[in-house]
Amino acid sequence: MNPLDIIAIHEVLAKAVSGLDQRNVALMEPCFTSDARFELEIKGAGEIPPFVGREAIMKLMTDSMNSHTEDRRHVISNIYFESAEEGSARVVSNLVAFQSEHGKINVMTSGVYRDLVKKVDGKWQIAVRHLALDVPF
Repeated sequence: MNPLDIIAIHEVLAKAVSGLDQRNVALMEPCFTSDARFELEIKGAGEIPPFVGREAIMKLMTDSMNSHTEDRRHVISNIYFESAEEGSARVVSNLVAFQSEHGKINVMTSGVYRDLVKKVDGKWQIAVRHLALDVPF
C-alpha cells in the first residue's frame, strides 16, 4: 500500500470520529460507504443488532449527538493495518472517549475499532466498522 493511501485511511478514520465530536454530519457521512455496516459490542451489554447502511449509521450518530449536552472527544491511536490489498484494507485502532462538562474532563469509555476500509470512486471509506467497548457509558 502506498503512503498516500495510508495517510488517506488515517484521515477517514479521524474524520469519522471528529465529525461525531463536532456534531458535523457533513464531515462524518462521506467516511462511510452507502452500504456500510456498524457493529457495536459493549462488554456486558448483550447482543446489539448491527446498523446497516450509511443512513442507519448517521441516525445512530445523530441520536447520540442529540442525547447529550457535554462536549465529547473520541481519540483514536495505535492505528495499524492487519491486511491491505489493492482497494481495501483491514485497520485496527484503539479508542478512548472523553467527556467535558462543568470544567471537568472524564473518561467515558475505551475500546477497539476493527475497520474494513475500501476505496470507492478514488476515495477511502469505511465499509464495515466493528467497535468493541470495554465498558458501557
